Amino acid sequence: MSASDVPSIAATIDLDRYPIVPLGDARAQALAGNCRAQLAATGSCLLPGFLLPDAVARMAAEAAAVAPLAHRKPGGRGATAYLAPPDESFPAGHPRRRLQTSSVGAVAYDLIPHGSLVRRLYEWDGLLNFLAAALGKDRLYRYADPLGALNIAAMEQDEHLLWHFDQTDFVVSILLQDCERGGDFEYVPNIRDAAAENYDRVWRLLDGDRGEVVRLDMAPGTLALFMGRHSIHRVTPIAGSTLRLIALLGYDTEPGTMSSERLKLARYGRTEPLAVVS
Repeated sequence: MSASDVPSIAATIDLDRYPIVPLGDARAQALAGNCRAQLAATGSCLLPGFLLPDAVARMAAEAAAVAPLAHRKPGGRGATAYLAPPDESFPAGHPRRRLQTSSVGAVAYDLIPHGSLVRRLYEWDGLLNFLAAALGKDRLYRYADPLGALNIAAMEQDEHLLWHFDQTDFVVSILLQDCERGGDFEYVPNIRDAAAENYDRVWRLLDGDRGEVVRLDMAPGTLALFMGRHSIHRVTPIAGSTLRLIALLGYDTEPGTMSSERLKLARYGRTEPLAVVS
């Protein structure tokens, strides 16, 4: 990436509100500290209006252009809240055995054009370095996965995401376009931890108890940081003809991260990249 690219990418962000560069500046450090505090308290951090309106419109148009390329499994996929097959060692009805349906279209990284603004933002070191500070990590690396590094999740009428825990510590996303109705992101903060699975609370949730459910109110242009390994979450069914489009930015604390062959086949319908998109 040439130096001349950086100003145009940084200009997509409301830097008056979110001064993420230069990272050594006191305002950037304060912002990163506020993000860490939110994550510690609630498991999530929202930066509404992170992207400026013109950038949101352009990225939404880019996402809509590639949305027809999204892979979908007919009839959706069945999985447990732990994104694993049912474990028959647990009793009937247990969260480890209970199957839910899930349906979402995923556009793989290799199908997102190199010149697109959303891809250039993902590949910009200024964002990478700020996210490391905001997440309290010494350093972050972009995924090495040619399919999973950056995805566009495209959800249409009646599609939804099941109640589940992530298999990674954190997720970074930017909502680019919202649907007409539905598509709410709901979660239960820190329902489990390394010492306790708290299956009883998960069981009650899956049975319909909404006493602990929190809904995140996100508008297009919102950057979201979410600690999904310990906070169960879902996206409610989409209603209306407008796609819900969200960019999922893949980062890890170690270099060389690749998705499993099983995950790639399920999410993209293939395990190898296609011809390079210009």
